[in-house]
Amino acid sequence: MSLLGLLLVGLKVSFLIYLNNKKKNMKKRISESDFDELVRSLQDKSFADAKSAFGEIGFERWRKPKFNGPIVEADSHASLTGKCGDTIQLFLKFKNDLVQHATYVTDGCGSSTLSGSFTAELAIGRSPEELFALTAEDVLERIGRLPENDQHCATLAVETLHECVNKYLIKQNR
Repeated sequence: MSLLGLLLVGLKVSFLIYLNNKKKNMKKRISESDFDELVRSLQDKSFADAKSAFGEIGFERWRKPKFNGPIVEADSHASLTGKCGDTIQLFLKFKNDLVQHATYVTDGCGSSTLSGSFTAELAIGRSPEELFALTAEDVLERIGRLPENDQHCATLAVETLHECVNKYLIKQNR
């Protein structure tokens, strides 16, 4: 089950527990303060689950993604879809044959978001040859932790990066 699926199950369980605890008061409308309490409780549970799945570094990046969004005048762009259905796009801007700016876009899960973000981060300042040397293990090491069944997202991000570099080199006639 994906992290999102686990989070949704956790949220459902938390909501059912909350409703059970409030059952005798449910004949009335839920008060604003009770609703706020429910939302806080669900958010705390969601955050605890995400910290457990991603570790502290991954959790912070999940909360505040970096390097997200397309580069309008990118020197290269690639998009790949994994077996899970997630798509990761990477955009690279080069200066003096080194990556000056890198970004990603994904329609996938939190693990795809983290993998795209950290792959873009690792690409900055590197030459095409150095980019080809990057591996999914490098991305996973930088993230710190991903659920085992989501580690394919790091592979997808790196494969997308390599495709992006291929396209750049073809454009440069190398």
